[in-house]
Amino acid sequence: MHDDRVAGPGGRTVVVIGGTSGIGAAIAGRFAADGDHVIAAGLDAARARRELPGQVRTVDLDVRRESELRAFLDTFEELHVLINAAGVIARGREFDSEVFADVVGVNLTGTMRSCLAARKALADSGGCIVNIASMLSFFGGGRVPAYSASKGGVLQLTKSLAVAWADDGIRVNAVAPGWIRTGLTRELHENAESNRRIIDRTPMGRWGTPADIVGAVSFLAGPDAAFITGAVLAVDGGYLAA
Repeated sequence: MHDDRVAGPGGRTVVVIGGTSGIGAAIAGRFAADGDHVIAAGLDAARARRELPGQVRTVDLDVRRESELRAFLDTFEELHVLINAAGVIARGREFDSEVFADVVGVNLTGTMRSCLAARKALADSGGCIVNIASMLSFFGGGRVPAYSASKGGVLQLTKSLAVAWADDGIRVNAVAPGWIRTGLTRELHENAESNRRIIDRTPMGRWGTPADIVGAVSFLAGPDAAFITGAVLAVDGGYLAA
Protein backbone atom coordinates (compact mmCIF):
# COMPACT_ATOMS: atom_id res chain seq x y z
CA MET A 1 0.00 0.00 0.00
CA HIS A 2 1.28 3.46 -0.83
CA ASP A 3 2.47 5.42 2.18
CA ASP A 4 1.16 8.96 1.86
CA ARG A 5 3.92 10.15 4.19
CA VAL A 6 6.63 9.42 1.60
CA ALA A 7 7.65 12.95 0.71
CA GLY A 8 8.97 14.06 -2.63
CA PRO A 9 11.86 16.44 -3.26
CA GLY A 10 11.60 19.89 -1.75
CA GLY A 11 11.25 20.86 1.89
CA ARG A 12 12.47 17.62 3.43
CA THR A 13 15.16 17.43 6.10
CA VAL A 14 18.04 15.40 4.68
CA VAL A 15 21.18 14.39 6.56
CA VAL A 16 24.17 13.12 4.60
CA ILE A 17 26.73 11.40 6.80
CA GLY A 18 30.01 11.59 4.92
CA GLY A 19 28.55 14.48 2.97
CA THR A 20 31.57 16.78 3.00
CA SER A 21 33.52 15.10 0.20
CA GLY A 22 33.29 12.72 -2.75
CA ILE A 23 30.04 10.91 -3.43
CA GLY A 24 28.46 12.23 -0.25
CA ALA A 25 29.09 15.85 -1.21
CA ALA A 26 27.57 15.28 -4.66
CA ILE A 27 24.49 13.77 -3.01
CA ALA A 28 24.19 16.72 -0.62
CA GLY A 29 24.38 19.14 -3.54
CA ARG A 30 21.66 17.29 -5.45
CA PHE A 31 19.19 17.29 -2.57
CA ALA A 32 19.88 20.98 -1.94
CA ALA A 33 19.22 21.74 -5.62
CA ASP A 34 15.89 19.94 -5.26
CA GLY A 35 14.93 22.34 -2.47
CA ASP A 36 15.51 20.13 0.54
CA HIS A 37 17.04 21.25 3.83
CA VAL A 38 20.40 19.49 3.75
CA ILE A 39 22.94 18.93 6.49
CA ALA A 40 26.25 17.48 5.30
CA ALA A 41 28.27 15.96 8.14
CA GLY A 42 31.82 14.69 7.81
CA LEU A 43 35.51 15.16 8.35
CA ASP A 44 36.02 18.07 5.94
CA ALA A 45 33.30 20.55 6.78
CA ALA A 46 35.53 23.59 6.18
CA ARG A 47 36.26 22.63 2.58
CA ALA A 48 32.66 21.61 2.02
CA ARG A 49 31.47 25.06 3.06
CA ARG A 50 33.51 26.50 0.19
CA GLU A 51 32.44 23.95 -2.40
CA LEU A 52 28.83 23.05 -1.61
CA PRO A 53 25.85 25.33 -2.28
CA GLY A 54 25.41 27.94 0.41
CA GLN A 55 22.10 26.50 1.59
CA VAL A 56 23.79 23.26 2.69
CA ARG A 57 24.67 23.31 6.38
CA THR A 58 27.98 21.57 7.08
CA VAL A 59 28.95 19.94 10.34
CA ASP A 60 32.22 18.38 11.53
CA LEU A 61 31.53 14.77 12.48
CA ASP A 62 33.52 11.55 12.90
CA VAL A 63 31.38 8.39 12.90
CA ARG A 64 34.06 6.68 15.01
CA ARG A 65 32.86 8.82 17.94
CA GLU A 66 29.54 7.24 18.82
CA SER A 67 28.51 9.80 21.44
CA GLU A 68 29.20 12.65 19.01
CA LEU A 69 27.20 10.95 16.26
CA ARG A 70 24.27 10.23 18.54
CA ALA A 71 24.25 13.75 19.96
CA PHE A 72 24.18 15.18 16.43
CA LEU A 73 21.31 13.00 15.22
CA ASP A 74 19.36 13.47 18.45
CA THR A 75 18.93 17.14 17.52
CA PHE A 76 16.43 16.21 14.79
CA GLU A 77 12.85 15.81 15.95
CA GLU A 78 11.88 14.90 12.41
CA LEU A 79 14.11 13.52 9.68
CA HIS A 80 12.96 12.54 6.21
CA VAL A 81 16.10 11.13 4.60
CA LEU A 82 19.31 9.73 6.05
CA ILE A 83 22.19 9.02 3.66
CA ASN A 84 25.14 7.00 4.97
CA ALA A 85 28.10 7.79 2.72
CA ALA A 86 31.02 7.90 5.17
CA GLY A 87 33.78 5.55 4.08
CA VAL A 88 37.49 4.83 4.25
CA ILE A 89 39.80 2.44 2.44
CA ALA A 90 43.44 1.43 3.07
CA ARG A 91 44.73 -0.49 0.06
CA GLY A 92 47.45 -2.99 0.90
CA ARG A 93 47.29 -2.28 4.65
CA GLU A 94 43.98 -3.83 5.61
CA PHE A 95 45.55 -7.15 6.62
CA ASP A 96 46.83 -5.31 9.69
CA SER A 97 44.29 -6.00 12.44
CA GLU A 98 44.13 -2.40 13.68
CA VAL A 99 43.65 -1.02 10.18
CA PHE A 100 41.05 -3.70 9.48
CA ALA A 101 39.12 -2.74 12.61
CA ASP A 102 39.22 0.96 11.74
CA VAL A 103 37.92 0.45 8.20
CA VAL A 104 35.10 -1.81 9.39
CA GLY A 105 34.42 0.63 12.24
CA VAL A 106 33.84 3.51 9.86
CA ASN A 107 32.16 1.78 6.94
CA LEU A 108 29.92 -0.73 8.70
CA THR A 109 29.72 0.05 12.41
CA GLY A 110 29.46 3.77 11.68
CA THR A 111 26.54 3.10 9.33
CA MET A 112 24.75 1.01 11.95
CA ARG A 113 25.33 3.65 14.63
CA SER A 114 23.91 6.32 12.37
CA CYS A 115 20.83 4.28 11.55
CA LEU A 116 20.14 3.49 15.19
CA ALA A 117 20.55 7.09 16.29
CA ALA A 118 18.18 8.34 13.58
CA ARG A 119 15.51 5.65 13.92
CA LYS A 120 12.97 7.57 16.00
CA ALA A 121 13.17 10.75 13.93
CA LEU A 122 12.80 8.73 10.73
CA ALA A 123 9.85 6.77 12.10
CA ASP A 124 8.09 9.98 13.12
CA SER A 125 8.30 11.31 9.55
CA GLY A 126 7.89 8.07 7.60
CA GLY A 127 11.44 8.64 6.42
CA CYS A 128 13.98 6.49 4.66
CA ILE A 129 17.63 5.49 4.68
CA VAL A 130 19.92 5.12 1.67
CA ASN A 131 23.25 3.47 2.44
CA ILE A 132 26.23 3.64 0.12
CA ALA A 133 27.44 0.09 -0.45
CA SER A 134 29.89 -0.91 -3.21
CA MET A 135 30.41 -3.38 -6.02
CA LEU A 136 32.79 -4.94 -3.49
CA SER A 137 29.67 -5.81 -1.52
CA PHE A 138 29.32 -8.62 -4.07
CA PHE A 139 32.85 -9.90 -4.64
CA GLY A 140 36.24 -9.86 -2.95
CA GLY A 141 39.00 -7.27 -3.24
CA GLY A 142 42.40 -8.88 -2.82
CA ARG A 143 44.09 -5.75 -1.44
CA VAL A 144 41.14 -4.48 0.59
CA PRO A 145 39.67 -7.27 2.74
CA ALA A 146 38.35 -4.85 5.35
CA TYR A 147 36.68 -2.61 2.78
CA SER A 148 35.13 -5.61 1.01
CA ALA A 149 33.96 -7.16 4.28
CA SER A 150 32.53 -3.88 5.52
CA LYS A 151 30.67 -3.15 2.31
CA GLY A 152 29.32 -6.70 2.20
CA GLY A 153 28.11 -6.01 5.71
CA VAL A 154 26.43 -2.77 4.58
CA LEU A 155 24.48 -4.76 2.00
CA GLN A 156 23.25 -7.26 4.60
CA LEU A 157 22.62 -4.52 7.17
CA THR A 158 20.46 -2.72 4.61
CA LYS A 159 18.35 -5.83 4.03
CA SER A 160 18.11 -6.63 7.73
CA LEU A 161 17.01 -3.14 8.78
CA ALA A 162 14.51 -3.03 5.91
CA VAL A 163 12.82 -6.07 7.41
CA ALA A 164 13.23 -5.04 11.04
CA TRP A 165 11.94 -1.49 10.61
CA ALA A 166 9.20 -1.94 8.04
CA ASP A 167 6.59 -1.69 10.80
CA ASP A 168 8.07 1.70 11.71
CA GLY A 169 7.40 2.91 8.18
CA ILE A 170 11.14 3.28 7.50
CA ARG A 171 12.39 2.16 4.11
CA VAL A 172 16.04 1.11 3.94
CA ASN A 173 17.83 0.73 0.60
CA ALA A 174 21.36 1.00 -0.75
CA VAL A 175 23.24 2.10 -3.84
CA ALA A 176 26.34 0.13 -4.82
CA PRO A 177 28.72 2.31 -6.85
CA GLY A 178 31.22 0.81 -9.25
CA TRP A 179 34.52 2.48 -10.12
CA ILE A 180 33.90 6.15 -9.30
CA ARG A 181 36.51 8.91 -9.61
CA THR A 182 36.91 10.23 -6.07
CA GLY A 183 39.75 10.80 -3.65
CA LEU A 184 39.44 7.19 -2.47
CA THR A 185 40.23 5.89 -5.97
CA ARG A 186 42.78 8.50 -7.05
CA GLU A 187 45.78 6.19 -6.97
CA LEU A 188 43.99 3.83 -9.38
CA HIS A 189 42.68 6.29 -11.94
CA GLU A 190 46.02 8.12 -11.97
CA ASN A 191 47.91 4.87 -12.66
CA ALA A 192 47.88 4.14 -16.40
CA GLU A 193 47.82 0.36 -16.05
CA SER A 194 45.06 0.13 -13.45
CA ASN A 195 43.09 2.87 -15.17
CA ARG A 196 43.11 0.98 -18.48
CA ARG A 197 42.25 -2.33 -16.79
CA ILE A 198 39.22 -0.81 -15.11
CA ILE A 199 37.97 0.92 -18.25
CA ASP A 200 38.43 -2.25 -20.32
CA ARG A 201 36.48 -4.30 -17.74
CA THR A 202 33.58 -1.78 -17.62
CA PRO A 203 31.07 -2.30 -20.46
CA MET A 204 30.27 1.42 -20.65
CA GLY A 205 33.99 2.10 -21.15
CA ARG A 206 34.60 4.81 -18.57
CA TRP A 207 34.92 5.60 -14.90
CA GLY A 208 31.83 6.82 -13.11
CA THR A 209 31.65 10.18 -11.38
CA PRO A 210 29.88 11.15 -8.15
CA ALA A 211 27.22 12.79 -10.32
CA ASP A 212 26.37 9.35 -11.71
CA ILE A 213 25.35 8.17 -8.24
CA VAL A 214 23.05 10.96 -7.14
CA GLY A 215 20.10 10.11 -9.39
CA ALA A 216 19.83 6.60 -7.99
CA VAL A 217 19.99 7.92 -4.43
CA SER A 218 17.38 10.58 -5.18
CA PHE A 219 15.06 7.96 -6.68
CA LEU A 220 15.33 5.61 -3.71
CA ALA A 221 14.64 8.49 -1.34
CA GLY A 222 11.59 9.71 -3.24
CA PRO A 223 7.91 8.83 -3.63
CA ASP A 224 8.44 6.76 -6.79
CA ALA A 225 10.27 4.24 -4.58
CA ALA A 226 7.53 4.09 -1.94
CA PHE A 227 7.20 0.29 -2.29
CA ILE A 228 10.93 -0.41 -2.46
CA THR A 229 12.82 -1.50 0.63
CA GLY A 230 15.74 -3.86 1.17
CA ALA A 231 16.98 -3.23 -2.38
CA VAL A 232 20.57 -2.65 -3.47
CA LEU A 233 20.92 -0.80 -6.77
CA ALA A 234 24.24 -1.18 -8.60
CA VAL A 235 25.45 1.93 -10.43
CA ASP A 236 28.58 0.60 -12.08
CA GLY A 237 28.47 1.01 -15.85
CA GLY A 238 27.72 -2.72 -16.18
CA TYR A 239 30.82 -3.89 -14.27
CA LEU A 240 28.95 -6.53 -12.27
CA ALA A 241 27.13 -7.79 -15.35
CA ALA A 242 30.26 -8.38 -17.42
